[in-house]
Order: sequence, then C-alpha cells, then structure tokens
Amino acid sequence: MRVLLMSYGSRGDIEPMTALAVQLRALGAEARVCAPPDFAELLDDADIPLAPIGRPVRPMVKGAVTGTAPMPAEGLSQRAAALVATTYDAVAAAAEGCDAVVATGLLPAAAAARSAAENLGIPYVFVAYFPSYLPSPHHPPLPRPGSPSPAEATDNRVLWDLDLENMNALFGTGLNAHRATIGLPPVDNFRDYVLTDQPWLAADPTLSPWLQPAELDVVQTGAWLRPDERPLLAELEAFLDAGTPPVHVGFGSIPMRDAQNVAQAAIEAVRAQGRRALVSGGWADLALIDDQDDCFAVGEVNHHALFRRVAAVVHHGGAGTTTTAALAGAPQVVVPQIADQPYWAGRVAELGIGAAHGGPTPTFESLSAVLRTALTPETRARARAVADMISTDGATVAAKLLLDAVSQNHTGS
Repeated sequence: MRVLLMSYGSRGDIEPMTALAVQLRALGAEARVCAPPDFAELLDDADIPLAPIGRPVRPMVKGAVTGTAPMPAEGLSQRAAALVATTYDAVAAAAEGCDAVVATGLLPAAAAARSAAENLGIPYVFVAYFPSYLPSPHHPPLPRPGSPSPAEATDNRVLWDLDLENMNALFGTGLNAHRATIGLPPVDNFRDYVLTDQPWLAADPTLSPWLQPAELDVVQTGAWLRPDERPLLAELEAFLDAGTPPVHVGFGSIPMRDAQNVAQAAIEAVRAQGRRALVSGGWADLALIDDQDDCFAVGEVNHHALFRRVAAVVHHGGAGTTTTAALAGAPQVVVPQIADQPYWAGRVAELGIGAAHGGPTPTFESLSAVLRTALTPETRARARAVADMISTDGATVAAKLLLDAVSQNHTGS
C-alpha cells in the first residue's frame, strides 16, 4: 500500500506529515512526501522520499513576513493559479501507483492535490493542524488577502460565507481553468472542494478541541508528533548542567522584521528575570548579542528532550512548537506573527500554561511582563498538569484510519 502526503508551507506544515509517514511505514505501508525542496534534509533524516514542489518556499515566507516582498491581493489570483499548476504536476507524478493522497498547507496547492487524486481515482483527505482553518460557528475564519470583511459583520457564520465568496473569487477561477486543461469539470465551491465534508484535525483535543455543534464532520486524530531520539550535543548538555534551567527563545520557520532588536530585547528580558538564555537561530536568524556565558546559541535540536529542561519557551506559536512545549510541561510565552499563531497564543493563555504576547513585535518591556507570568510557580505547576493530559499517539491513530479507509475503498471497488 502506498500513500502520498502533500504539504505546501513552512516547516510546521511539513513536520507532522513526516510523523505520519513514519507511522505509515511502521504499519507496513509506503509513504512519500510531496513538499517544497527546503525540507529535503528533514525528510532525508527520517528516510522519507521527497517529491519536490517548485522552488524553495523560505524566500516567499521571509518576504511576506518582513515586508521585503509583500504579497498584496493584486496578482494573488495569478500566483495561486500558478501554484495549482506547479503542485498538480508534482503530485500527479508522485502519486502514480499510490492508493491515497493526504494534503494540507496553502489551499491552492491542496486543491491541486485533490484534482490529482480525482484524476487518478484514489481517495483524498485534507488535514488541518488547528480548528480555525475549518468553518465553524465557534470561531471566525483566518484573515486572508482579498476583500476584507465589513466591520459590521460579527456573526461567525456570516464571516465564513464572506470567506467562501472571497476564496471563490481569488482561487476558484484559476483552479477551474487548470481543471479544464486536464479534463475535469469545474467546481463551484473552492473551499468545500479542498476541505471535503470530513476533514481531519491533527491537533490535541486538550490543547485545541473541535467544538460542537458544527456542520463539518471533523475527525480529530490528535497531534502528529514524530518520536525524536536524538541526543543533545555535548556542548548544550554542558551549558544546561552549568546553572539553573534557561529560557529558550526561538521563532522556528518564521522570519522576523528586525531579528537583531528582537534578540536584544529577548535576551535582556530573560536576564532581567535572573535567567540564562538559549537562542535558536531558525528562519529569523536570531543570534547572541554578546559573548557572556549566560547565553548559548542552538541550531537544529531535539525539542522534545530540550524543552523538558528549560524554565520557559518563548516562541512564535506554531502548532508543533506549542504542542511540544506543552507535552514537555514547559511554560510558554507566545509572540504570534501570522496565520494560526494568535489562536495558539490565546489557547496557551486560556489554559494557564503560559502567557500571550500582545502583537508580533516584542520589546524588553513587553517581554519582561509576559515572562514574569510564565515563570511563576503557578504557571509551571499548571503546565506540568496539562502535560499529563496530552496524547502522543495522534500519528498512529491517523495512519490506522487512513489504511482502513484505503482498504475499504479497495473492497468497495
């Protein structure tokens, strides 16, 4: 049995697919990942074959976040149509001989993945990593390019209807133009076509529950976490052993507008709390600000092991980092930048396992305030209590569901 996993986005979109691929392999299935070429090393480390999609995504993400290459609504339809064509070609080739396609990430790419699965006559599953990617009366849609929602529209159902109109206008025409070239009929509802009527939610139900009642029949599997047995480097172990637990600062695959000032503010705020600092470069290229021995720079590292040994984690609020820190029982400070990150900041604050920073631009004063909350004994105790509630078998649950669905599809055909 063969499965193609397609994910177009940053590392937070790819890492869970890697976890699912590992579990599929453990159950005797073959899995490959179709993703941007940025993640060749990540997938190679897990011994998962990569079918690359187009050009690296990091420059696009960096330009969008830092403002050096902003992405206005003008021209977005054309870029989305080009992404549909590029992704379709990659997925259609990689999915030959496969029994199912699982997709996530940017919706035009996922739409192309479903078209490829449709043309091949194999099942397709869409997965979201957080609830607000999916229509629900309990939350509004994410802000998207295009026509902004009118200020007077506050009902979530109305906002989702407007979101559908916007997505049809931005993405539907390009998708249908491409479908015509490959002999497929047009779709009249872009969003529902991509998401399907039974999308999966790969998020922990304690951290991120899917609320009922809701129109979509969402299958919540739990978060997809890949076991990581890598040891920490000897130099990092020595730093950890040399003093009290440090505060980890890193923003994953999210660039920052002013990384030098962010690093300055973060390190000084950590020091003001009497703590040492671990600084992770990531796509923000954070770096140490001096050569004092109370700070240590880290690169690619086993977060599952590291976060169990820190006083707190300051991060961007990606689904994976939030879940990993919560599982480790580490208090969190979330400095949200884009997309789902404000959602995760809110959940961390609501659960009492950390603090949400107000906005994307941290200063010494603003970080000091939220660090004081995160570093209290009460927050630490709550974080440890919540850690015991988090499931670690989401990828296994999803792999079994997928293989069962494929088997039923074969039986039915």
